[in-house]
Amino acid sequence: MVKTMPFEEPVVQLKAKIEELKEYTVSAEVDLTAEIKNLEKRLHKLEQEIYENMEPWDRVQVARHPSRPTTRDYIQLLFTDFIELHGDRLYGDDAAIIGGIALFDGKPITIIGHQRGIDTKENIKRNFGMPHPEGYRKALRLMKQAEKFNRPIICFIDTKGAYPGKAAEERGQSEAIARNLVEMAGLKVPVISVVIGEGGSGGALALGVANHIHMLENSTYSVISPEGAASILWKDASLAKQAAEAMKITAPDLKKMNIIDGVIREVYGGAHRDSEAQATYMKDVLINSLRELSKLSAEELIEARYNKFKHMGEYNE
Repeated sequence: MVKTMPFEEPVVQLKAKIEELKEYTVSAEVDLTAEIKNLEKRLHKLEQEIYENMEPWDRVQVARHPSRPTTRDYIQLLFTDFIELHGDRLYGDDAAIIGGIALFDGKPITIIGHQRGIDTKENIKRNFGMPHPEGYRKALRLMKQAEKFNRPIICFIDTKGAYPGKAAEERGQSEAIARNLVEMAGLKVPVISVVIGEGGSGGALALGVANHIHMLENSTYSVISPEGAASILWKDASLAKQAAEAMKITAPDLKKMNIIDGVIREVYGGAHRDSEAQATYMKDVLINSLRELSKLSAEELIEARYNKFKHMGEYNE
């Protein structure tokens, strides 16, 4: 059973009432068709009111939903003939980042993405989607390989942040992230990044220096979590809801500020409600992005990427 969010409770209750009437209609042989249709109309209207006017904190909760589709889910739904590649050729393999080559719309492509687990055992294996430096070095190795063979790159961002542990720092976590930022800025092939869940701090940005950045409607992208920001600003993590609103970390807010290029709509209730439909929405966006970027030369791709990030943060007093 799919876990429901607190703000969805009115929808859940109304759905339960409709199911109750349907069961009663069958068991008591009473015609309640008119009442059921009226409730279904109310349900549709209620879903529109709730899901089309979600608060930032509601979107944070949906982005963190344990059943939300992961990079591996989208690989299975969007691509064919995927071959996963492992290791950074320096230290080892990091299961928190997966990548490889596949076909998309009949054309070869390189895929790289954060990968969290779907249960406790897999989360431990994948370090809850928080990469070590070897994960970012693996990602960079695949990016340079893609550049060599002139393959476009699609990155899926879904992490709370890079792993901040002692071992990661000893192996050069900061350098690995910084190296990715530098190298991605100069890649001679199209780079598209899609934030599919949480996009946290440098751990997310290390896969985010792209020509086009898209976000799922209920994903987040920020330098720090709302809880972390609340702890720093107000010394109280319980004020995360207020922090989420003030930080402007949701897709609609980031699109207004031109931090991202597009918002990919989600099915009502979030991507976890229907991953196949969600993949269809995403596919159309990716096809259009690749079609647009394929018209640019290597020099134009680099220049466009440079200008995109150069103009972020500009403001008029």
